[in-house]
Amino acid sequence: MTPSTLPGYLSPFLTPERSPRQAAVEWFRAARYGLFIHYGLYSLLGRHEWVQYRERIPVDEYARLADRFTAERFDANVIAQLAVDGGMRYVNLTTRHHDSFCLWDTKTTDFNSVRAPGCGRDLVAELAAACDQRGLGLCLYLSHGRDWRHPHAPNNERFAQSALPAYDPPDPTFATGDQYDLNRYLDYLTEQVRELMTGYGPVAAIWLDGIATPLSPRGEDGELIPDYDPRTHGDPFRCQQLYDLVHELQPQTLVSYKQGYLGTEDFFAPEHKAYNRFGESFEHRPGEVCTTMTPGSWGYHAELENQHLSADDVWARLADAAAHHCNLLLNTGPRPDGSLQPSEAEVIRTVGRRLEREGFPTG
Repeated sequence: MTPSTLPGYLSPFLTPERSPRQAAVEWFRAARYGLFIHYGLYSLLGRHEWVQYRERIPVDEYARLADRFTAERFDANVIAQLAVDGGMRYVNLTTRHHDSFCLWDTKTTDFNSVRAPGCGRDLVAELAAACDQRGLGLCLYLSHGRDWRHPHAPNNERFAQSALPAYDPPDPTFATGDQYDLNRYLDYLTEQVRELMTGYGPVAAIWLDGIATPLSPRGEDGELIPDYDPRTHGDPFRCQQLYDLVHELQPQTLVSYKQGYLGTEDFFAPEHKAYNRFGESFEHRPGEVCTTMTPGSWGYHAELENQHLSADDVWARLADAAAHHCNLLLNTGPRPDGSLQPSEAEVIRTVGRRLEREGFPTG
């Protein structure tokens, strides 16, 4: 990208001495606070985003949820404005969670919001436009280490961290034995990343999830490889090629893979507390602690509605993140129709008003 096509929010950080990627790192550090949105088919059931895995719902049965997916009250402008009102500088959306349902107009699968008969919308495009209008960074979550639908996704034969639900009998969707080829899944992932990086304008970050699976491969004897480290044992997931593709397509886009996989990620993004696999100080490489308004669930959970963090709780998490030189990425799970939970949204606005009065806590 030329300077004229870089996102406007980077302008204050661009200097002759800084590359677009270096400018993006400085922007990310200064941003400090972002909004995470977990939304997908699992939201319809309201029993946690891992409901397919936990309840061992067969693939074909789960897929029928797409017929009920309308997102009729998913309003990207409302979401983006909530981030602004909350004092946040970027928004991260689950473009595809572990259940494999995509929220954009992907050509890699018909299992997406555009092809859902009651929806017919590209939610990623809508959010990209809303963020651009408000000068917010657009971050795109993508499940990498887990996919509960693709025939060649990481499976339980090859990985000790159970990547698929424990179907009994085995679900016929998934390739096994000599028919299984992880590279077919990785090719699919690469094409999805290419679509997201070329179809939605400037992307602030690609945020990969599911790291426990690639960190737990089985050896030829079927047992977990002890002390596995992809930097020395080799990386069957071709992550560096994927990172390089992101940077080739948009040089300012940052890449994260949770607490770190290869150590070449642009920032670390662990859950709930500040740490990384490499023991690095977050003063030297950016960090972002992600946590959720509803403890115990990232996607909508009907039984837990209104059981969420208070404004003081969120403030304490902001202070803790600041103490560790990290950002805070705060999650909310929209209701089945896509609307935000009112009481959670009000907490976010309350924190935003306090930030406007007092500035960020120093930790």
